[in-house]
Amino acid sequence: MTGTLAPTKPLTAQDRCDRCGAQAYVRATLAGGADLLFCAHHGRKYGETLRASGAEIHDETDKLIENRLRGEDHS
Repeated sequence: MTGTLAPTKPLTAQDRCDRCGAQAYVRATLAGGADLLFCAHHGRKYGETLRASGAEIHDETDKLIENRLRGEDHS
């Protein structure tokens, strides 16, 4: 094992937050290899704690800004 993580697949509209069920924009890959998915809110809430415990965080919350600029805000 080289110690590098394989690239993660981009999150899609079908990926849902494990905490509340909203669309996921953050993936936390735990040290053991399991993934947790979070919406932007829960990603911010738990991200630092997860990172401190060794999780790799893949954050796609910039998609929210891109969607708003294109007029695709569905909130």
